[in-house]
Amino acid sequence: MEDGAHVEAGATVARIEGRTRALLTGERTALNFFGRLCGIATLTAEYVSKVEGTPARIACTRKTTPGLRAFEKYAVRCGGGVNHRFGLYDAVLVKDNHIAAAGGLAPALERLKARGGHMVKIEVEVDTLEQLEEALRFPIDAVLLDNMDIATLEKAVRLARGKVLTEPRAA
Repeated sequence: MEDGAHVEAGATVARIEGRTRALLTGERTALNFFGRLCGIATLTAEYVSKVEGTPARIACTRKTTPGLRAFEKYAVRCGGGVNHRFGLYDAVLVKDNHIAAAGGLAPALERLKARGGHMVKIEVEVDTLEQLEEALRFPIDAVLLDNMDIATLEKAVRLARGKVLTEPRAA
């Protein structure tokens, strides 16, 4: 089977040969690893099918199992999803605790501008439409719409459309 292919129940996906002791030694680990990655790809494919025909894309989280990031990110792509961030180094997420510590969104973004590179994307986490309106007054790249109900998410996406990328995370 090719990576990402739809597989019917009961289909043979791999054959291995070797010495019995070696096969039995690695069998459970290999099956657990394979099952986990297939599960990630399958669940991603289910989500991708639910947004088919819309401009939405299914993106994975940065948070992965220690040591398995590259494999889990690949499984998401096999399921038709896209990868979000690979690590803390490739973008900045300004969270509510950062905003509070800096004394507001403007001071937090000013500090970032002074320290961050010109190629680093900035995303701001917002919990309310009021926070979103404030964030949209700044030169940011994306907003994480955090823990909003569906009705609020719909309003937020309309408000941000064409200005920044939205990353909804439903309550």
